[in-house]
This record gives sequence, C-alpha cells and structure tokens, in this order.
Amino acid sequence: MESLSRHAASNTCRRCLRSALPHSPYSRATRPLSQLVSSSPQLAPTRSGPVARAKLALPKTPSSRHAKRSLSLFGQKSKVAQEEPTTFATNAPPPDSSRAPQVLRSDDLFHSFTNSPIPEIRQRAAFIRQHARCPHPEHRVAQAPIEPGNPRIPASSGNVAPKPVDFECPDCGIPVYCSEKHWAEDYEAHLQICDTLRQINEDEHDLRSGRFFPEFEYAGPQMEEAIVNMTNWDTFLYTREFEAINADRSMRQVTRLLTYPLTIGSVLHELSPYNIRKGGRLTAEGLKSLSALRYTLHPPKTGGGIGIEGLRPEAPPVRIFILGARAESSLPRNVWVQLAHLFPRGKFHLIFIGPESMANRDDEFPLPPRTASNPFGAIVEDRVWPSMKISTIVDYYHTLHKTGHFYPYDPYFDCFVMFHPGLGHPASSHEWAETVPLLLETKAPILVTGYTQLDMERDIAWVNKTCRGEFDMLMEPGENIFRSLRWDLNDLDPQDISCGNWGAWAFRGKRFVYLSLLSMNHDPC
Repeated sequence: MESLSRHAASNTCRRCLRSALPHSPYSRATRPLSQLVSSSPQLAPTRSGPVARAKLALPKTPSSRHAKRSLSLFGQKSKVAQEEPTTFATNAPPPDSSRAPQVLRSDDLFHSFTNSPIPEIRQRAAFIRQHARCPHPEHRVAQAPIEPGNPRIPASSGNVAPKPVDFECPDCGIPVYCSEKHWAEDYEAHLQICDTLRQINEDEHDLRSGRFFPEFEYAGPQMEEAIVNMTNWDTFLYTREFEAINADRSMRQVTRLLTYPLTIGSVLHELSPYNIRKGGRLTAEGLKSLSALRYTLHPPKTGGGIGIEGLRPEAPPVRIFILGARAESSLPRNVWVQLAHLFPRGKFHLIFIGPESMANRDDEFPLPPRTASNPFGAIVEDRVWPSMKISTIVDYYHTLHKTGHFYPYDPYFDCFVMFHPGLGHPASSHEWAETVPLLLETKAPILVTGYTQLDMERDIAWVNKTCRGEFDMLMEPGENIFRSLRWDLNDLDPQDISCGNWGAWAFRGKRFVYLSLLSMNHDPC
C-alpha cells in the first residue's frame, strides 16, 4: 500500500498532493513549528483551573445552531446544508506562543559586529579583533601571502609592526583596520569590498533575527514528465515548483545550502547546462565519462511494476564519494534529498569521508564501534529517502582505498566530489599528495570546486605539477552556475571574502589505449 501511494504521489503535483494528503509526512514536516506544537496532543501544553473549566462550559454560539445556506457553482440556490458544530481545542496555545520572539526586523538588520544584539556575532567580532591584522601598507607582512597574485591583497612594504584590527568601518560594521587614520588613508582600497562586507553583515544578522524562513520550504518529488530547466537559479527554482522567492536576501540564504546538491546534480543530469558545444566547458573525454553516469541515473523504462510480474533487474545505486567533507556533511538531510528529486528513477549512496566529516554533528557521538561488519565505524543513514542512502566515515580516503573497502570501482556507478579541497593550499596540500594518485587509478570522474578563481587555479596548478600527463580534463574550469549567491567572510582576514562553490572543474585518470604492433604495421596492399 505504501508503494502504491508513493507511485501515485510521484505523478501528482505538489499542490494537489498537499490538498489530497493533508496529513502526509511531507506536508506535516513543512508546517511551522507553532502549528506542529498546537496540533500534536503530546506536545501541546494542557490547561487546568477555573478559567479552562469556564471556557469548556460556555454555550454554543447562535451561529453554530443555525443552518448555513450555500450557493451552487451555477448560480442557483442549493439545498440547505446543516453546519456541523464547531469544536474548539481549549488546551491548544495561541498560534504564535511557541515561536521564538523575533529579535530583529527586516528593516533593522545592520549593526556593527561589536555592538550587535546577537551574542554569537559579538563573539565573532572579538575573534576578528584578536586574530586579524591591519592591511595598511605601512605594516610589515605578518606571514607569507597564501595568494601572492591576489590583486585584492595589497603588497605591504612598510616597517611598522603588524597590529590587530580595532577600528570598525561605519559603513560595513566590521573591524577592518587598526585605527581610524589607517582606515581613512586606505579608504579607496577598502571601497572595493565595503559594500560586500555590509551585505555579509546584514545576512548574518538576518540568519539570526528569529524570523520565519519560508525560503527553506523545499519542493517535493519531481514528476518524470516535468522538465527541469538548469539555465540558472531562477529557472531551476521555477521549474521545480519552489515557493516564489522575491527578495535577494532570501535568495542568498537558500542558495547557500542548495549549492552543494545542485552543483553535483547540474553536472550529472542529462539536461546539464554544461555541454560539448562552444563555451559549454565540457570536453570530449568529459562527455564519455558523464554519459556513463547519466545512463545509470536515467535508466530506460523497462515496463517493471510493483507486482511479481513486474520484477526487473535494477542497477545498483550510484556511489558519490564526497572527500574531505566538512560542513556539507552536517547539512539538513532534506537539502540532500533535492538531489534525489532530480533523478526520479535513479538511486544514490552518498559517502562522506574525511577526518572532519562529523563536524557540527555532536549529537551523533560517540561513533559506532569498529567491528567485523563495520570495520571503519561508519554512520549509516539508510532511511533518508527511498532512493538515497548516506554514510559517514571519519578517516582519510587513502586509508580506505588501500584496504579495498570500496573495490571495485566502476565509471558507470562511481563519482568523486571534493568541495573546496585546497589541493594547492600550503596548509593542506600534503594531505592530498597520497590521495589524488589513488583517485586517478579508479578512472572515475572527479568534480572539484573552489572558493574563488585564484583558489581554483591554484588547485589546478598543483594537480598539473603532481600528476602531469596522468589525467584528462573533463570540464574546463570556470564559474559554477549554481554557486552560492551569498558571500562569506574569513575571520582571520576580513579582506578575504569568498562564496561557496564559486568555481567548478572536473578531471579523471587518463585511459591509455594500446594498439597492437601487428595492426600498426599491417599493410592493406
């Protein structure tokens, strides 16, 4: 019965599904918290005392004892319909009593970090004042530049000792210079990022303002007959029947989370905006690799059904290895389910691997013990969605690869993803030196993203230097169509701003083709 309901729901639009199944788990999960509390007898507080008893003893209103006359759709009077008596839940709290009070209004989001009404932002301001250094050219360089070619980082040639930032710009509200004098002298350089810093300031306060976020109410399953347009964020949200998002700030908030599943889905989908045409950024080798995965994720209809007569062989789930996982592993699971909705007949197994893959997931500790059936203590979530399973392993990938835990690898069923890996970053490149050559041996596609263009180019240069001649480029580097529209601030350097998954590129281990000497020396004459 459950499979029949799921099959019927997959061919029904979201609005009709809500009206037909008002008590379905999906519609209940998207209701506000106050409605969930008031509608649940276990969560709703009970009232007692003379006031509650007096309300229970109140007589019915006159309107409830009289009949209500209604009109038909054709303008003629219909029969008198007896109205059912209305019952009031006296033990339910007011609709808004369970919601947290709103701290900031939508027109009062700009506050300096130091004097912010949000305690978390005040703590962040104290961290910036303690660790960030003034970027004025008079100061000596406190450390070697990580991005020497970045034009936004001025070259310092002064003799003054480095000083921590202590002055907040009145326009952006973020500590950026050690004094007002240095801020005024370097004001033209600061103007390049001042507006973006103010936008970051307001977005951070908006996220903690206590308002209700309707933009986080995601769309449900996609009908197979409905085509998804992946030209940009607007066309995707419209064709996926998301609720209308009319504010730029709300758009930035929702894309900050959806950029992770959509970056993967936009590359693997058969309607991907990346193609082999001129300017499409996809190479010939990339078309070969992605065509294999698309064949698995978009299987042809075989006439199968839910009965015994409809049994058909099915392909195994596509394994997506997300290496070096950090914040993406702690995303709400309904965010990752959006990836499954893009492929109605595909199956996924997301595998988060990395020493920081359990970040921000303290409620799930301690980790499962390492046993013979679970040698690496993986946390398995097999009920995320009927077609999606998520596993998390706190370990380095090269350790797992050497044991053959995931062997064999198949280009039709395997794909690797690295979100902001920092392959060429001086602080993390040594951690990837052993992993990347092992990834090339699998011959599976590897999708990589970067915070900025310089970050992406630095990673590509490191791969060229480390594995020259051992890989094929599948997708040319460039700006990610489904990047996050919200900018982020580096607390160690307020001059360094970036956005999640700004750029994307892909590569794969080179496949060598050996020709027979006899065929090469064969003379057709």
